[in-house]
Amino acid sequence: MKRSAWRYLWTSEDIRKKLLITLLLLVIYRFAANIPVPGINREVIRSISELGGAGVSLFNLLDLLSGGTISNFSILAMGVYPYITAQIIIQLLVPIIPALDRRIKDNPREGRQLMERWTTLLTIPMALLTAIGQVNIFNSMSTTGSILTFNFGLSAGSMMPTLTLIFSMVGGTMFGIWLGQLISEFGIPNQGLSLIIFAGIISSIPTNLISILADKENGWWVLLLIVAILALTIFAIVYVQQGRRNVPVLFPGRRVGNRMSMPVRSNLPLMVNMAGMIPLIFAQTFLSFPALIASYFIAGKTEGFWYGVYNLFSGSGWFYPVIFFVLVVAFTFFYTDVLFTQQNYGDTLKKQGAQIPGVVRGGPTQKYLTKVQRRITFPGAFFLGFVAVLPYLLSAILPITGQSAFVISAAGLLIVVGVVRDTFTIIETELKVHGYDESIIKG
Repeated sequence: MKRSAWRYLWTSEDIRKKLLITLLLLVIYRFAANIPVPGINREVIRSISELGGAGVSLFNLLDLLSGGTISNFSILAMGVYPYITAQIIIQLLVPIIPALDRRIKDNPREGRQLMERWTTLLTIPMALLTAIGQVNIFNSMSTTGSILTFNFGLSAGSMMPTLTLIFSMVGGTMFGIWLGQLISEFGIPNQGLSLIIFAGIISSIPTNLISILADKENGWWVLLLIVAILALTIFAIVYVQQGRRNVPVLFPGRRVGNRMSMPVRSNLPLMVNMAGMIPLIFAQTFLSFPALIASYFIAGKTEGFWYGVYNLFSGSGWFYPVIFFVLVVAFTFFYTDVLFTQQNYGDTLKKQGAQIPGVVRGGPTQKYLTKVQRRITFPGAFFLGFVAVLPYLLSAILPITGQSAFVISAAGLLIVVGVVRDTFTIIETELKVHGYDESIIKG
């Protein structure tokens, strides 16, 4: 009788220690997520999501992805997203800067350390800009007064409170990144930042369930319908994420003594959705910039060019989901191309002496694989775009208000599914490494 190795999950002292450390660090993160930054008027922040109007969809989206840290404007209001944005920027710069690209290829380990160092350095200015942007954009949303108890700026009377607020937000983000790195080092390997984001998204689900059930007339049937849609969406996400196109590869035989072994036939699996949820973050960041820039100019106005720009990119109306869908599809193709070019399968297979039947080694192989990858990315990109705008479609059809009423956003859903799947895979690998593989026990 086959028994799963998971029954040994708590038996292995090393794995048990890693799980406990991970849980402890996540509890610390969630505790810090409830510490407000100094000088914030929490009543005004709370009123933004209750008043409705332009910008509230953006507020709800950011609050959902941050795990509710926006609604109380805690020191972790930016989460670890400045680091994620910096990481994406560095990844995109690698193929553009030849010297950096060569350095990474010549010495991958040193290259990864260099990229990590530059990502951390870039995170600080990104966090500073994001902190200033969040304060300005939420101030422009408020109709009941300033979200701060002081005048935001660098004038004589407000310089110290302003710097204290900004540095506490940047410090909170760096603290969250540090906790994520500790999880990757001492807890579940390579899952630190993913679990930090995962914990924030999951923590907001109970509040969103309560908001749906608050509608006594439609609450229960809407909740059941949303849960059913979520179950189908999760199944579809897992199915697409697991999708592969196996390209046949012929590896040369090896010499064993005086004999030459037969060539080995294998497959090179190409993923349908290689980009993961990165295109969603790209698209949301890109769409938030116009509203962020416009927020500096509207200053409580309800008309004019900048107010029109702010209203257009605030998440309300039909324009936002349409452009969101287009950008997600475009960024999926773009980011997949960047990643696939960096991997350079053509040269890798050539160095190993491997060949795709009927395709010349080297450049032609890379060209052929790029063509295949783009072809299978097409359905993956459109599926990702559909999942991205699904909350907007449901909000338009069902008697619910706001993205938060969808229990979890599209990006959040992809993150949760991906993190759960990757974490289970890592734990299974850890069990096998420690000798707790599936065993056959005579029943």
